[in-house]
Amino acid sequence: MPRRFPRRWKIAAAEQIAETFSSRIWKVTREDGSLAAVKALKPFDDVDDELRGAWYLDWRDGHGAVRLLGRDRMDMLLEYAGTRHLTAVLAGDGDEAATEIAAEVMARLHAPSRRRLPAELQPLRERFSALFDKARADAASGTTSLYSEAAAIAERLLSDPQDVRPLHGDLHHDNIMESPRGWLAIDPKGVLGDAGFDAANLFYNPLDCDDLCLDPDRIAYMATVFSLSMGHDPRRLLDHAVAYGALSAAWHAGDSNDLDEQRELAVASAIRAVRLSF
Repeated sequence: MPRRFPRRWKIAAAEQIAETFSSRIWKVTREDGSLAAVKALKPFDDVDDELRGAWYLDWRDGHGAVRLLGRDRMDMLLEYAGTRHLTAVLAGDGDEAATEIAAEVMARLHAPSRRRLPAELQPLRERFSALFDKARADAASGTTSLYSEAAAIAERLLSDPQDVRPLHGDLHHDNIMESPRGWLAIDPKGVLGDAGFDAANLFYNPLDCDDLCLDPDRIAYMATVFSLSMGHDPRRLLDHAVAYGALSAAWHAGDSNDLDEQRELAVASAIRAVRLSF
């Protein structure tokens, strides 16, 4: 049976183009001939991340991110973002070109908005709960790990926040796409906190490019580019990256995903080594 969409969205045709553990995606044609996308969320543990992301997109109103065109409970009508991800730039023009584009997109995402600040965004400290829990568990068991050091770094950053604003919360190469309006971010999580957090995940991506992510020269280059575009101390950005990597590893540990946990910890350790040289 074909999927039914709200009549007010004026969808004339729809083609399902993707399905993940969290959602189904349709490319749709509206009655005026314009293209859009429908993201239908599934009920899963972290669905609140996606719902907060809708509030973030509404607040951004198309600046640096796709426009939220409509919402119906767990379904979102979104601006169509095309098919070309930032990974294509990395493959064709190199990592430095991709990093420059990511910096430009992040600058637009962090630009002020005239819209009311969404109350639904997740405080950054709350997002770090898994890391703090893992560090406490390691301390209780007498385990020495990067988790403890990263938790201390995260606590220092959270206790002295700088440039607090709504954040995308999951910015990486597959969440930046070349649309008819230029490069835009998709799939935000909707977080409120220090802007440096938005740069952190980019150090760990693309996920299948460990040769890049572990390269100290690439780590230093990204820190320098983002510090210039954001006006932040590169050392602080590297601290955000270390804290984020340990947080991501803690999430994987909670899922008993040892392979990805160790991968994130390895990259976090490489970033920490570069941080010590700055």
